[in-house]
This record gives sequence, C-alpha cells and structure tokens, in this order.
Amino acid sequence: MGTLVNKRILLGVTGGIAAYKSADLVRRLREAGATVRVVMTDAACEFITELTLQALSSHPVHRNLLDTQAESAMGHIELARWADAILVAPASADFLARLAQGRGDDLLTTLCLASAAPLAVAPSMNQQMWRNPATQANIATLRQRGVQVFGPGEGSQACGDVGPGRMLEPTELATLTTGFFETGVLDGLNVLITAGPTWEALDPVRGLSNKSSGKMGYAVAEAAAEAGAQVTLVSGPVALAPPDRVSTVHVTSAQEMHAAVHEHIAGVAIFIGIAAVADYRPASVAEQKIKKNSERLSIELVRNPDILASVAALNPAPFTIGFAAETEQLETAARVKLAAKNVDLIAANLVGASEGGFGADENRLLLVDRAGSIELPLAPKTKLARTLIQHIANKYNEKNRTQNSRRTHRQ
Repeated sequence: MGTLVNKRILLGVTGGIAAYKSADLVRRLREAGATVRVVMTDAACEFITELTLQALSSHPVHRNLLDTQAESAMGHIELARWADAILVAPASADFLARLAQGRGDDLLTTLCLASAAPLAVAPSMNQQMWRNPATQANIATLRQRGVQVFGPGEGSQACGDVGPGRMLEPTELATLTTGFFETGVLDGLNVLITAGPTWEALDPVRGLSNKSSGKMGYAVAEAAAEAGAQVTLVSGPVALAPPDRVSTVHVTSAQEMHAAVHEHIAGVAIFIGIAAVADYRPASVAEQKIKKNSERLSIELVRNPDILASVAALNPAPFTIGFAAETEQLETAARVKLAAKNVDLIAANLVGASEGGFGADENRLLLVDRAGSIELPLAPKTKLARTLIQHIANKYNEKNRTQNSRRTHRQ
C-alpha cells in the first residue's frame, strides 16, 4: 500500500451492515499515515457507535449539520476545507441517490457539496438494490461528475443473497485512497526543490536567519513525489523529518545551498526555489563568541549568491519557479522578481503579524507569470502544495508544447 503521511481523510459512514468494517478502515488509514475524521449519518449510528470511531480516529465524531459547538456554527465548511479527500464507506443506496440529486439535507451530503477535495464512495447494499436501474443511473451520474466509485465487491451478503454489492475490504479501500494523491503529472521528471531558512554565522553560537519553518517546501517536495517526480530537496536547518520518497540534502548557509543546488542541477526539468535564503552574510565570522563590551556593534555584510537567478541563467535552464514572501504590494513585488530573475513563475504570499505564512500550517499564494496571475486561496500547506504542483505541471507542459511547435515550424 502507498503512503498517506500527512494526508487528511474525511471518512463518511452511512447506514448499512458494512458499517462495522469502517472501524477497521479508520485503523488502516491511520496506519498508512493519515489523519482521519469521521462523519456519521443517523442511520450509521444504528449499526456502530460514535464512541468506537472516536476512539479509533482520536477525534470527535461529527453528526450534526448545524452544530452550535463548531466555530461560528459553520463546522461543515471548516471540515470541507480541512479534508484532502473524502471517502464514504459504506455508501448506502439512499446516500448515493441523495448525493446524485445534489441534496444537502444532512452533514455528510453537505460536506460533499461544500468541499473541493476528491470524493470517493464505496457502495454497500443488497445485490438487487445495486442492480436496480435507479442505482445504476445514480452511479453513472456521480462518475460523470468525477466521483470515484470503489467497488462494490461480489460474494455472499448479510441478507443471504450472493452477488455484487459488498463493500470492499478496508485494506483495499485504504490502498485505493492513496491513489487520490498519486497523480502522475510529473512522471519521469527530475525536480529540485529548496526549502527552509539559511543560517549565516556571526560567531560559533550566533547567526543571521529568518522565520521560515520549511513546511511549505517540504509539502511541495512530498506533492511532487506523489505526482511521480524524482525529487531532490536541498534543505536549510529545520525541525522537520525528511519527506518520504525524497532525496534530502541538508545544508546550513546560503553558500552551501548554492553549491548543493548546482551540484544536483544536471538533468533537472523543474527547479522550485522555496527556501528563504539570506540575501547577505557577515563579511567575517568571529572565531570566538562575540562579547558584550560596548553599547553598539557594527557588522559588515556582503551579498550572498543569488541561487534562483543563477539557475534561471543556465543554458539550458530548467523550468524555474521562485517564491516571494512580501509584506506589501504583493503582485507588484512578484512581477519585479519575475522579470529580475528571469524565471517562469513566481509564487508569492504576504507574511507578517496578521498574515501568517512563516511557521503556519496554512497559507495562500498568488501565482504570477508573464501571462497573468491566479490566486490559490487559504488552505493547509499540504493541500496547497498539491494544487501548486498541478499548476506547475500544466505550465511546464504548456511551455514544452510551445517550444516544440516553434522547432517544428523552423524545420
């Protein structure tokens, strides 16, 4: 089975005898690394208790559409934004009918309407109910809308019938869920990413740095690996575990990061410079700790190498993306950087006391290129990273098609 590390899975449980399997499914999803939250319909509670699923998921179970305990009484919207994927297992014939009709008459159907996350259903019902033309029409409608249908399986059923309609086993469903995050849009490509801050030493114990946590860069590295790329991550000093399926190179200073990037740049198709690299470093580093001997201390700074511009200047250059953390005039600053560095795309965000960004688990981005700009709204960095990777893949392919077309016309 693939990995679901750092993925947020919203599991919907509807009324049916297969609801007892949902307990094992929660366990399987968590074993794969996912954070799981459960939404139950009233009918589901007739087959399995909230307490069981709460204990297994380590989160309260959600049932009520209008929950006064939820923030601003809009808990369904918060859950919809939280989820990286929604899996309804078991999905009863009644639930599938209501989902196909676009109804939002309980928490689970409302979440499915309100979320942009990928959605899958695992049907579970009597074989004749599954074969009924109404059910088949509902399934066809859902598939046309992009809903994935996991199963059903065939075999003996609780009612004594034999045939299609059994919910797939929890291990199968957990494996299928990993497919949500393995898009293949970067299959076969080498991607190099920088992340985190740099540390510019003043003396053996002090240095110049910034607030970058590396969370965004690490999330993008994971998303690129999920998309099929061979990913090398050059990371400054952070308190994060190396991402799975990613080759991580640890560095400290901007000069070390510059050297590591150019050591690994050969054969790279896409370079994403997310690291918050120090623009300057001390001209000299004291051999011993600097003592507090005077009221003022002057430190001469010299400019660090520009990693992003040096990559964009290569011939041939990879498709190059830079990040810009700004405190004001976001798009203007992004366009200045786009032109000055001669890169293909700038992903910009505001940082500061009221904006978040550094260290936060959520972020928003403004993507700026020569054709225009697009806003990616506030979302968990893991989800934002996957959206960004899809956008980068589209732009990379678009540029390649344009270049290939020009070559063809020259011939």
